[in-house]
Amino acid sequence: MFKLRSIFALFLLALVMLAPGLALAADDAAAATQGEETAPPVNPAVELPKMQKVLDKIKGQVSGETNENKLNQLNEMALELSGNADTLAQALTPQRQQLDAQLGVLGPAPKADSEVKETPEVTRKRHSLESQKSKLDDQLTQALAIKNGGLMLSSQIVNLRRDQLKNQLALNSGSILGPRFWAPLFNAQDLDGEKIADFRDELKATAALSWEPGWRIGTLGWLVAALLVMTVCRRYSEEFLAWVSIHKLPEGRLRRSFLAAAIALTTLAAVVLAFNFIALAFTRRNEVSDDVQGFVDRLVELSVFCGLIAGLGRAFLSTRRPSWRLPPIADPIAEALKPFPPITAVLVFIFQTVESLNYSVGTSLNTTIFANGLTALLIGTTTLAVSMRSNRVRRRMKLEGNPPEARSTLVGLIHMALTLTGIAILLSLIIGYVTLGRFLSYELIWCGILFGSFYFLSHLINDACETLFSTNNPTGKRIQSSLNINDRHLQQAATLLAATGKTLLILFVAIALLNGTFASSTPIELLQKAIEFWGGKGLESLNIVPARLVNALVCLIVGIYVLRSVRRWLDNEFLPKTTMDVGMRVSLVTLFSNIGYVLIILLTLSTMGLQWNKLAWIVSALSVGIGFGLQEIVKNFISGLILLTERPVKVGDLVSISGIEGDIRRINVRATEIQLSDKSTVIVPNSQLISQNVRNATMGSAQGVATILLTFPLDIDPVRVREILLEVYNENERVLELPEPSVTFKDLTPQGIVLSVTGNVASPRQVGSVKSDLLFDILTRLRKEDIMLSTPQTMIIERRQQEASNEPEQLP
Repeated sequence: MFKLRSIFALFLLALVMLAPGLALAADDAAAATQGEETAPPVNPAVELPKMQKVLDKIKGQVSGETNENKLNQLNEMALELSGNADTLAQALTPQRQQLDAQLGVLGPAPKADSEVKETPEVTRKRHSLESQKSKLDDQLTQALAIKNGGLMLSSQIVNLRRDQLKNQLALNSGSILGPRFWAPLFNAQDLDGEKIADFRDELKATAALSWEPGWRIGTLGWLVAALLVMTVCRRYSEEFLAWVSIHKLPEGRLRRSFLAAAIALTTLAAVVLAFNFIALAFTRRNEVSDDVQGFVDRLVELSVFCGLIAGLGRAFLSTRRPSWRLPPIADPIAEALKPFPPITAVLVFIFQTVESLNYSVGTSLNTTIFANGLTALLIGTTTLAVSMRSNRVRRRMKLEGNPPEARSTLVGLIHMALTLTGIAILLSLIIGYVTLGRFLSYELIWCGILFGSFYFLSHLINDACETLFSTNNPTGKRIQSSLNINDRHLQQAATLLAATGKTLLILFVAIALLNGTFASSTPIELLQKAIEFWGGKGLESLNIVPARLVNALVCLIVGIYVLRSVRRWLDNEFLPKTTMDVGMRVSLVTLFSNIGYVLIILLTLSTMGLQWNKLAWIVSALSVGIGFGLQEIVKNFISGLILLTERPVKVGDLVSISGIEGDIRRINVRATEIQLSDKSTVIVPNSQLISQNVRNATMGSAQGVATILLTFPLDIDPVRVREILLEVYNENERVLELPEPSVTFKDLTPQGIVLSVTGNVASPRQVGSVKSDLLFDILTRLRKEDIMLSTPQTMIIERRQQEASNEPEQLP
């Protein structure tokens, strides 16, 4: 966590107050160093072999030990051995420096061909000093090796204890209703009391250091600063941001979303600053032990999450300004739920502090289980209390004739999930799975922090983009005049920018969900994991474990949700603002969906830990399947991609294939849906649209042609008939003026004169109904003019039989 010593004024003030204390500390350190130098010497030739034997003995005992107390004792022995080796190395260092100084006085040995000769006494002295130096170097190397070996062995023992603890915690540890769970309250557990007492003494010593003369005023200053930040500064900063929201921001939804985000951020900043000030008040001296400093640093990191819980709760409920409340929550419900965010933040801080204390001290298994179980019990109870109290208030409002707001389906699902999670936490504690209850508790709070932050930030980004690019505001007008773009392009820019921001937020939320709870992650770690997740090696090894399966499932669900959200956004918000036709928009959305599902599957496999070279058997199986039974499916799939890219036919076209004529409603992965005139649907495989002859009535032009052939008798006046036909076409409202209707002398037959009347209509789909209206009008006008259509003529052929027997043959 960051430290606020970089603030200039506070730094100067602290420097003035810290100067006497630093001087005293330096004197004490010098005195301690002198005391160490006057310590009685030890014989390294005797002590180093003993230390090495002790180290080897500890290693042998650790290799087969499983008892926690014994491992703890071995860890202390390893640390003590490492400290002794370090002390011995520090004692040998001055001797080696003294030898270097003596050798420097003697100087280097003269060369063999040099004229300068030294006395045998000097040569003997140099050899003696070099021999002693070589021996000291070997002893220093051995001492440092024993020191590092002890530290490494201690680290291995700690990791071994943690692994054993995790394995034991994963098992059934006993119900919270049993006496075993509550035993740490009444009985000392495996030297836990002594460990906690020692750590308490360290905390008291740290507090005493901060109250020493010369440091007391600075400590009081930091504590007063923390109190002022939590009360006065938070309140007035929130009021100032509210004033900015009302008087400086343009009217619209941005004011509410900005104020909600400001409430959350001011609360977070106040909590974090207050904890940093308190940490500086007690741990700013160099004499503070590493254990205490690490413990305080973890508490300061924890303040970020506690501040988020309190800030998001205040922003959601907004009891001080109900009219500015962003989510639709009734005032009585908000007032009833007002105490729960700070209560939850306090509970999380208390029990995370206890867990940090257990981590720093190294308490026993029973004490750790007790702390985890108590954490899960109170958080689960608080969760159920929130659900029950909100339901009680809603029922009371209905009885009083003041029904609350109508909850959406999503809000109902969240409320149900909250209740079921609380019940699951209590049930897991009752049956004895304390670790599961603790995991569900922190996972619930972690999800609440993530989704609450996403809710406010997504609203803020969306409202800010709409306001920034709105032509009703000076910024939008300035952008429009500077770039010389129209309103539609401004709206597209606002939509794209808002979608980009939401996408980044969704990615961060997904990464945070996949990488544990706040109990095991800090904001910096989340950013590092984000970089590693999206810039890592991906499918590197086939190592499928249950945790990765859960992550893969979460990734699949989130990916499908994001894909469908983006698809709805493209279909309903962005693409309608472009100049694309409906068919092109549908094709783009379909193509995007197909590619998106492929990417989601690949990302899910990557999260699960699947490696591509491990999928050779899947590829082989698919090749065999394609060769026998999947070739038609693959052919239709490829044909569907060709239809979406080349677009010989698109959604909305009027096509005719194999005697089927209708409108294309949808192009799927395998087949295309064609709706006929009777509203029935024909499913045509995509390969047929690629391989067969298809008539696309709307591809070249969107207009239709209404053509009628009429046959008249030969004795009519063709000029008058032509005028009547043109009048009928021109009087019809659905016949276009351009191109003009025309009458063509089609043919002259024994039945009469064949005339063809042609006129254009707006769409091929109107041809049938327009022809019907035209025929009604033509027949009516022709009868008024006493003009008849030609009737079919029948040719009768009579054969007269020649009676050869009755009539004699005439000769020329």
